[in-house]
Amino acid sequence: MAEDNSNSWRLNRQVNLSVLIQLVLLASLIVGSWVNLQRQLDLLQRDVTMLLTSQKDFQQKLELLSAKNISYEYRLRAVEKVLTKVDVSGKAF
Repeated sequence: MAEDNSNSWRLNRQVNLSVLIQLVLLASLIVGSWVNLQRQLDLLQRDVTMLLTSQKDFQQKLELLSAKNISYEYRLRAVEKVLTKVDVSGKAF
């Protein structure tokens, strides 16, 4: 009985073909996952770069519109002043 028990606890150091195939497949899955993650990170970086570029363009357009808005406000105030002076003096166009 003692001999049977000691034999059952021995490790089999023999590496068979199925273990090698499983290790190769596991390594290929790891490498494939790594490559896929790198590709997705590259796509994400490209998308973020495009988003930042479009945000800068939008910001420039918004600043231009703001400048035009200020310009139009000054022009309207000037026109209102002229119209107020005309109305006060009683002249008509």
